[in-house]
Amino acid sequence: MKRLANLIAAVAIAAGLIGFGSAARAADEATVLANANATVLNLTRDPVFANARATLRNARAVLIVPNLVKGGFIFGAEGGEGVLLARTRRGWSQPAFYTLASASFGLQIGLQQAQLIMFIMSDRALRGIEQGKVKLGAGAGLTVITLGASAEAATPVNLAGDIIVWAVSKGAYGGLTFNGSVVAPQRDGNAAFYGRPVTVNDILTGRVSNPSTAALRANLARAW
Repeated sequence: MKRLANLIAAVAIAAGLIGFGSAARAADEATVLANANATVLNLTRDPVFANARATLRNARAVLIVPNLVKGGFIFGAEGGEGVLLARTRRGWSQPAFYTLASASFGLQIGLQQAQLIMFIMSDRALRGIEQGKVKLGAGAGLTVITLGASAEAATPVNLAGDIIVWAVSKGAYGGLTFNGSVVAPQRDGNAAFYGRPVTVNDILTGRVSNPSTAALRANLARAW
């Protein structure tokens, strides 16, 4: 009887720890979501994009990475967490949580952090990102264009790429490359945020939802 009681107590403790872990992970994703919203607001206030916005309204989806870190990320690699939202007939989808990681992002010398938004312009780029790990850069079959200070003169002609990236670090543009970068969904993070295991397709097609995403989706709608 005592052994049974001890076993029940152990199971209860384990269940509590699991619940605590899920709650902590969900809180982490909520922080990423809030930072992504701040990144969108920063971009909408950026005068560099006065002419580029018309082109970016054709984006199929956006991947927002509010804090890209150079060095010290997952055993010395570089990267950051972000959210993917797709454009639907009902507006912007719920966000799916992703990781962007690389051996080297080629940040300018002296720049250690950046915030970025990747505008997914083609269906094949969106399908690749939705289905799993996608490797960007040379040989990946996807054209990636990084917008710098010249974005003020951007036109639909010179913005013809699968992915167009706005990236800025402490007011400095450019100096960012994506050779060897990998984009992958965070299955555990998505499960914690939506309360159950879900696929990226479940999220982007509206099979799950979370009311805390409303501010980000509204700001995206106002911007594009």
